[in-house]
Amino acid sequence: MSETKRSGQFVVPGEKLGVIEEFIPDAGTYVENGFIHSKSLGHILMDVANKKVSVYPVAHNVNVPKVGNTIVGNTISVQSSLATVRILKTGDDFVSSLFSGMIHVSDVSFQYTKNMLDAFRIGDLVRAKVISDKNLTLHLSTKGGNLGVIHAFCSRCGHFLSLAGNVLKCETCGNVERRKTASDYGTGTP
Repeated sequence: MSETKRSGQFVVPGEKLGVIEEFIPDAGTYVENGFIHSKSLGHILMDVANKKVSVYPVAHNVNVPKVGNTIVGNTISVQSSLATVRILKTGDDFVSSLFSGMIHVSDVSFQYTKNMLDAFRIGDLVRAKVISDKNLTLHLSTKGGNLGVIHAFCSRCGHFLSLAGNVLKCETCGNVERRKTASDYGTGTP
């Protein structure tokens, strides 16, 4: 490593702290490709006697999405088998920073979904559950009645889409679209 880290030094998430051959990763760290990295914004504690490295965060009680949380966010990208959601809230609280998660086509519904454009469009307000954080990526699912799109806009004119049976209809231009809607679409609180 080009720079030797020492106790008390300020670090940012992802910053390299050492290698696993020299130290044991402890609280506030993760390992990637043999390097120990900081998991949060904080100060290093190098326990030389026990060969451990930790990071103590500078902020406590931050709202960060975790596995099992229900989140609300906007879709910012939709491809044939994947949608990206910018996370705005976990539970009833706004998140502490910019987080995004991915919904794979297999995690949209208990029923078969051929294409993500049948379930989501860019700008949709979505309620989902965090099912994994593997590889430092938040994986989301909308399987379940209260999960899915809770607010959507027309792809043609941009007005609100109303639920009409099992499709969404624009009252302004008459456009009809499909989404994976939550059971409380249009009435639920984000």
